[in-house]
Amino acid sequence: MSTTAGVIVRARDEGERRWFYGGGEHLWKATTEETNGAFLLFEDRMTEGKVTPLHIHPESDESMMVLEGEILVHIDGTEHRVGAGGFALAARGVPHAFLVTSPEVRLLCLHTPGCCQRFYLGASDPLTAENAGTVDMGRVQASAEQYGGIEILGPPPFAAHPDGI
Repeated sequence: MSTTAGVIVRARDEGERRWFYGGGEHLWKATTEETNGAFLLFEDRMTEGKVTPLHIHPESDESMMVLEGEILVHIDGTEHRVGAGGFALAARGVPHAFLVTSPEVRLLCLHTPGCCQRFYLGASDPLTAENAGTVDMGRVQASAEQYGGIEILGPPPFAAHPDGI
């Protein structure tokens, strides 16, 4: 790993591992501090059935590149299946959510600019055997309210999850 001024190089499994209480393991590849606020980049590893509430990012664009597996993305009222090699962009202010439809998924999540990092830090902890697998949407909501970067609009919009997670 190398992180000198203006240079970030990390191998496949390098980076800070965090458990996100929305349900998934984050592997941070480039932090807001490392990019001078330009972006936040992390790999998100999740299992089948993981679903997000309908939400927006009012101050950042969220790009998702699926590396392995498949997700169903709901963006601005339309659902799209996105498999390995596929890409989805939810521009700032556009309502979106996703549902993991394969046994496992790995995707790269890029926020530009990187202003959502405080939310993700508040809604996660360094990954341990004790916290892995714990879902706590109350903590996610509290982090959203405290740090901003995301506004939760309602439950997941997918028929398979009509009452939320």
